[in-house]
Amino acid sequence: MTLRWLSTQLWRHRVMGLLVTLAVTVILMLLATQSLQNTRTRNVRPAGERRAQKGHDHKPTPAHAGSHEEAAKARPEPPAERSNPAGKKRRRPPPIAFLKTHKTGSSTVQNLLFRLGEKEKATFAFPYFTYQFSYPERFRAEFVDELPEDLSQFDLLCSHMRLDLSQLRKVMPLNTILITILREPMRTFESVFSYYTSTVPAFSRAKQVAARAENQGRTALSIFLEDPESLWDPKEPGNGLAKNPMSFDMGLNNEEWNASWPEDLYHLEEAFDLVMIAEHFDESLVLLGALLGLEPQDLAYVRMNARRASEVATLDDDSRAKLRSWNALDSLLYDFFLQEFWVKAEHYGLDRLKTGVAELRASTEKIRHKCVSRSAVPPSELEDLVRPWQTDTATILGYEVQRNLSLEDQGFCVRLVLPELQYHSHLYFQQYGRDMRAVPAD
Repeated sequence: MTLRWLSTQLWRHRVMGLLVTLAVTVILMLLATQSLQNTRTRNVRPAGERRAQKGHDHKPTPAHAGSHEEAAKARPEPPAERSNPAGKKRRRPPPIAFLKTHKTGSSTVQNLLFRLGEKEKATFAFPYFTYQFSYPERFRAEFVDELPEDLSQFDLLCSHMRLDLSQLRKVMPLNTILITILREPMRTFESVFSYYTSTVPAFSRAKQVAARAENQGRTALSIFLEDPESLWDPKEPGNGLAKNPMSFDMGLNNEEWNASWPEDLYHLEEAFDLVMIAEHFDESLVLLGALLGLEPQDLAYVRMNARRASEVATLDDDSRAKLRSWNALDSLLYDFFLQEFWVKAEHYGLDRLKTGVAELRASTEKIRHKCVSRSAVPPSELEDLVRPWQTDTATILGYEVQRNLSLEDQGFCVRLVLPELQYHSHLYFQQYGRDMRAVPAD
């Protein structure tokens, strides 16, 4: 029996112990939802040993259904090569796989990775059809478009998928950095509901019930939370996001707790190099920058896919209790990785992290001031190139770029605010010399 084996076993049991504790907490909350307290712990637990090595029936997600011909045709001008202002010799980032979860701030991270990949001339692992890897099916290697000729590996994967680790490892190199982002579950679900009200079947039923005369003044979300089980069929295609959406994206069972959950969560914890936390976004970016060898200016961002403030639901205590109960597995997932996040933060050094956040914010503010003339711009006032895709239940705001910029700055600034579909289309065309394939008609 080796010390490594013993260390692994101790680590495994530590994870199990934490899960049991969290499960008991959730059970208590389910029994007393009216008195639910939204508590958070920042207790840091010992970090375990990480492994040395880690290893076409395509359906579009509701968010990307419809025609995007204008997005595919609108392409930004190529940027000029940007110099390193510090004069430092930077290393090329390692291969990266980003699990893009829904409504967690993932589009902001994806934009950052798109810019990084384009600058580094990375080879992207793109979906064979459209913008996503046949979501909501589990990811399979066959969903990925072919590797361009004369290239030996993919460098960056960051399109929407439902995770399958074994299949992902067939596509990406062994030294790939695997990252994702999670968000507080109640806010995540509220955003998912708002964005997909008309396209997720369970949410659509709630919208129909809310439209009845006797329910005048009630929202579709309040109708859904009153009796979600009556509106939700887990076997119905498209309902994956209707309960524990982050767990669903992570490839976990999102329906109910079962015996496989602790082991599945253990494997996820071992696999991911960093699970970012939306509520600590700047801190997450600093840790990401340390992983990838990036400078503060590489991590500058604007918030993508933001809704109009008036469309963000205010959650009272009763709604929060119901949301947490309905999304109990997402609460377990989030609480677990929130603790893991602070473990990594402590290892990095909290004072060092605070300094890094200050540098990031200063650099980001400078770049935003240079690039953005107006924020939170309604879609009707935006040009096609920078207009985010809209749903019929949420208004997604965008940015207006400063005028009178140099060609180099214009190329950089447009990319900073470029919505997901337009940037995805641009990079695909740049890599393959053709537009993305449409999903075959049934």
